[in-house]
Amino acid sequence: MKLLHNISRIEAFSDAVFAFAATLLVVSLEDENSSSILKIELASFVGFFVSFFVLVLLWQVHYNFFRRTNYLDNWIITFNSILLFVVLYFVFPLKSLINSMFGKLQVNEDSLSSLFIMYGWGIALIFTAISLMYLRAYKKDVANENRIYLLFCARHFAIFIGVSLTSIVLSSLKVGLVFGAPGFMYLILGPLCYAHGVWFNKKFNATI
Repeated sequence: MKLLHNISRIEAFSDAVFAFAATLLVVSLEDENSSSILKIELASFVGFFVSFFVLVLLWQVHYNFFRRTNYLDNWIITFNSILLFVVLYFVFPLKSLINSMFGKLQVNEDSLSSLFIMYGWGIALIFTAISLMYLRAYKKDVANENRIYLLFCARHFAIFIGVSLTSIVLSSLKVGLVFGAPGFMYLILGPLCYAHGVWFNKKFNATI
């Protein structure tokens, strides 16, 4: 007998993982400043703030997916599990990268390259999982009135994958590493996503 999937349980488990990731950020912040409860260094605060903000954005992306479709199968559960697994490890390279920018962590060129690469793979894996979730829902949720929007989202988040892979290549080759070129690569996401939206509207005669 085939058992029905329960979206509410998937969302509850996912929320618990995101909450745990946020908790780990707080714990790591406390460890770095254990000498004084009132002493919070700027680098640690900024690293925590940005990491927490990114975590919230990822949660919102995840939340929106389950608002846009009610379809759920084992493939989506698998992609969702990969997403949650990477999220738990994703915030720490980002936090270390920010700390290195403030000089809190003394890193050489090789270490900085490794941080950018780790950060890039985190982005790539997270948005690969999200894009595949949308693509799966687009193919299977044929009764969805906004089905075309699922395809748009699958393509939209695929852009994030391409940019992150480009950043990884730059990091591996150490191109513009001193100036943070692999990180600034992500600034082109805005223009690329906008161009994709315009192209998608024309091609599919849709309003996104």
